[in-house]
Amino acid sequence: MNRLLEIFRNKYFLSAAAFAVWMLFFDKNDMLSQYEYRTEVHKLQEEKDFYEKQTAQVKKDLNELNTNLNTAEKFAREKYFMKKDNEDVFVIIKASPKD
Repeated sequence: MNRLLEIFRNKYFLSAAAFAVWMLFFDKNDMLSQYEYRTEVHKLQEEKDFYEKQTAQVKKDLNELNTNLNTAEKFAREKYFMKKDNEDVFVIIKASPKD
């Protein structure tokens, strides 16, 4: 017990403990801030991945539209519900199952 009290009264131990407490809780870059930064980075990385996938899909669609007229017609029919003069278009929406 005496040995433990001597360690806690040591000026080097006290200064190191004060420094550690300051860096963990009171500094501009404390642990809470670091956690928030990591969370934000993770969220932004997920958004970046989503938008990269969307961009790749749009580039693929654009390439198909520029190279093939039949693809342009199919795209117009599916995405914008366009039709020929002598056709009728029926849109079927599947309802989600209710519990």
